[in-house]
Amino acid sequence: MHKDAEPHEDGGKREHVGAHMVSVFINGKRHVVPEHATIMRAIEYAGHQIIRGAGCREGFCGACGTIYRLPGDYKLHTGLACTTLVKEGMSLTQIPSVPMEKAVYDLETLTPDVSAILQVYPVTFRCVACGTCTKACPQGLPVMDYIQAAMRGDVAAVADMAFDCVACGLCALRCPAEIIQHEVGILSKRLTGRYLRKESRELDDRIAEVRSHKYDGEYRKLMAMDKAALSKLYYARDLEP
Repeated sequence: MHKDAEPHEDGGKREHVGAHMVSVFINGKRHVVPEHATIMRAIEYAGHQIIRGAGCREGFCGACGTIYRLPGDYKLHTGLACTTLVKEGMSLTQIPSVPMEKAVYDLETLTPDVSAILQVYPVTFRCVACGTCTKACPQGLPVMDYIQAAMRGDVAAVADMAFDCVACGLCALRCPAEIIQHEVGILSKRLTGRYLRKESRELDDRIAEVRSHKYDGEYRKLMAMDKAALSKLYYARDLEP
């Protein structure tokens, strides 16, 4: 942060950076941006148009994975561009998509235990428990712990620990064993939902109501509304305190 205007060298020219502005390097090029901006806002302030990887903006969709370094810090940091704030001297680049091979499987042929992990994602068992995946997670999830649970076949524990995963892929990007951790989490959540979930009488009743066409009239009424009417109805709804 620059409390006072300070000179900076830029290609042989001296430039003054005003108060509440910071210098960042986006894909190697220096830009001066507001100090309290998120990485996403800073990228747009610098004049770039984000056409993918913008997602829901602060809704944790996982589409704006970013890696960055800070001055004097040898570490490579990770974060989501929609929530990570810029810092003076930050050098960053976005990784909107992490290459991976996602398995294709049929839940009806799997069982909620270690055999499913072995069959679908056998690379999981290459984990060396280094903790890099946990350090990379922008959600602060215990990724290494749920991979260890997957190796034990505790599918329900994996589903619980991976519940808030946004599938940004930053864990897989940093993993030296090349595990696709978030896909292991997704598999476990699907197995838990299919085989291990607790029975809910309320859910069964609501499904029966939907199948009996109880809400068809209300649905048709909503579909016939224009945008203004829908917006008014939405903001006038009852909200829980």
